[in-house]
Amino acid sequence: MPLSPLSALSPLDGRYHKQLEPLRACFSEAALFRYRVAIEIRWLLALAVEPAIAEIEPFSKATNSALERIVETFSEENAAQVKAIEAETNHDVKAIEYWLKKRLAGNPEAVRVAEFVHFACTSEDINNLAYGLMLKEGRDRVLLPALDRVIEALGALAVKLADTAMLARTHGQPASPTTLGKELANVVHRLRRARRSAASVSLTGKMNGAVGNYNAHLAAYPDFDWERFARTFVESLGLEFNPYTIQIEPHDSLAEQFDAIARANTVLLDLDRDLWGYVSLGYFKQKAKTGEAGSSTMPHKVNPIDFENSEGNLGIANALLRHLSEKLPVSRWQRDLSDSTALRNIGVALGHSLLAWESCLKGLGKLEADPARMLEDLEANWEVLAEAVQTVMRRHGLPDPYEQLKALTRGKRVDREAMRAFIRGLALPDADKARLLELTPARYTGKASELARKV
Repeated sequence: MPLSPLSALSPLDGRYHKQLEPLRACFSEAALFRYRVAIEIRWLLALAVEPAIAEIEPFSKATNSALERIVETFSEENAAQVKAIEAETNHDVKAIEYWLKKRLAGNPEAVRVAEFVHFACTSEDINNLAYGLMLKEGRDRVLLPALDRVIEALGALAVKLADTAMLARTHGQPASPTTLGKELANVVHRLRRARRSAASVSLTGKMNGAVGNYNAHLAAYPDFDWERFARTFVESLGLEFNPYTIQIEPHDSLAEQFDAIARANTVLLDLDRDLWGYVSLGYFKQKAKTGEAGSSTMPHKVNPIDFENSEGNLGIANALLRHLSEKLPVSRWQRDLSDSTALRNIGVALGHSLLAWESCLKGLGKLEADPARMLEDLEANWEVLAEAVQTVMRRHGLPDPYEQLKALTRGKRVDREAMRAFIRGLALPDADKARLLELTPARYTGKASELARKV
């Protein structure tokens, strides 16, 4: 069966392939090949301009440009050529080296120094830097902008609904009122913090040989400061230099990155479930789309499918992200290959994350608040003012305020008249009594509106 979205094993490349197109430029296997080629070429260019490596003369401007063009124009056809070589070598990074040497065969300057391609490198010198660049660019160019769109949409909705009073629920039971905007603002604040954490991770890299000690480097050039050179090279890629490694860069920064993204996902999972509940309560209606069916048998339904889709994908994403963050920093002695196949799933984990964020964003765009429905719930639960009344009673030293309100309200529905009758019978200063008599559940929202507007 030819590979197509309909025959793909993963829904990321099948059902959802269009939504995830931006990630393919960073996390596909062809993209990994391109990042590896970029590292090999830039290592060769760095060696060429180092006077201590006398066997390589600096390349001409034309050759420098030609080498850079190999990276810039690396195509799916080129990736297929690498894959064909890998079928013979059974080694993915060696295939890159051989492909690159063939590609340089027509350039006399490059041919003279062909053995400096992959010079003193172990595969992991190339791989760790390729994955570091992959994750850094994917994060900065695709993931963070997508998360920003969710935060922006949620923040706008929070401000719009800042004054829309609603009954809060703690333990699923009626509680002190809030506003719908403030509940959304809470999530905006959490997401911004999670976003800062994800954006601030400093991804690390190494270029120090087979077991991290520059053994081969010093065998060839014993008097050269390879650690300084490696540091300069890694930092030129925009990564943080790690001076202490085994054969692999230990992946601690990758784990930190995955954990940070998983935390953002957890916040969104919490939001998805709350919004699902508010739709169920009728606090939100959803805009119906012409032609859509909510149920195969119940024509009336408009289901919160976007939040459900988001929730499901967040669960898959976090299972993968947390596995990666726990697995990758663990290696048997100086090297084993169990990290190699795990690393190939970075794009899968982030693909499910991106899909979840886009589904949540789509769901947010369908929401329409129903203030009348929220007011109905507030008016049916006057007992939530018990907190306010007993707190004012405490201020003025009235006896047993909590116990009195508990006897009046616990496990009971209290209407407007019963609550006001109780307040009228209290020995409170006139101003405080008048203020309590003016209070309604819809007005008992504290600083919720102010806090929502400030988000």
